[in-house]
Amino acid sequence: MRLIAANVNGIRAAVRRGGLDWLAAQQADVVTLQEVRADADQLGASLKGTAFESWDVVAAPGPSAGRAGVAVLSRLPVLSASIGLPGLVDEGRWIEAVVRTAEGVPVTVASTYVHTGEAGTSKQTDKYALLDAITARLTELSEEHAVVTGDLNVCHTERDLKNWKGNRGKAGFLPEEQARLTRWFEDGWVDVGRTFAGEVDGPYTWWSWRGKAFDNDSGWRIDYQIASPTLGALVKHAEVGRAPTYAERWSDHAAVVVDYLL
Repeated sequence: MRLIAANVNGIRAAVRRGGLDWLAAQQADVVTLQEVRADADQLGASLKGTAFESWDVVAAPGPSAGRAGVAVLSRLPVLSASIGLPGLVDEGRWIEAVVRTAEGVPVTVASTYVHTGEAGTSKQTDKYALLDAITARLTELSEEHAVVTGDLNVCHTERDLKNWKGNRGKAGFLPEEQARLTRWFEDGWVDVGRTFAGEVDGPYTWWSWRGKAFDNDSGWRIDYQIASPTLGALVKHAEVGRAPTYAERWSDHAAVVVDYLL
């Protein structure tokens, strides 16, 4: 099963820039989207005429067409789907779909877009609340084939952020955020990108549109596929779909592409 997680930075903008063409060419079985920034009708219109038009689509729009929004697109049958997490008002930041692989194996695929946050503000409080709700959900899913995909807006270690010294004390690189991810991994969940890449700097998944950040690879690794212990043991390959050049970028993020042996 090939699973791709992609923060599209607005589905309509991604279409204009060729993002859906790129995604279609990767021959995925399931694609999760973050920061869709579209309601259901706009998402459907964006997929019309593409390889994804005939796929199963489940989506959780954001509070407005210009904010948040997550989705799961599946060539495989979707057995069930759910939106949001207990105790939180849904803001288009969490959706789950249970898909059935060609071998008949059910896999729970979650797409999430965690708040950017801002240290010392209510935005950061909201971010912690979502991360804590995810922690509770991971506990429930730990014995299943399950994977959380998407933009967590957290760099787990110094390896995940080029300018980590300059970002101390800022949202995205706070010890309190990192501690949440550490707990997940201590509980057996697998950071697929890091496990496959090894202890190297990056590979980063987000770069500012501004200046030479992309050309200098001055980025952040904030997009993840985090697999349950059983699914994490079935990873065949993982990579970041970084554009060859700045001109070929279709989002400020790069997709995370993983092949699982099921």
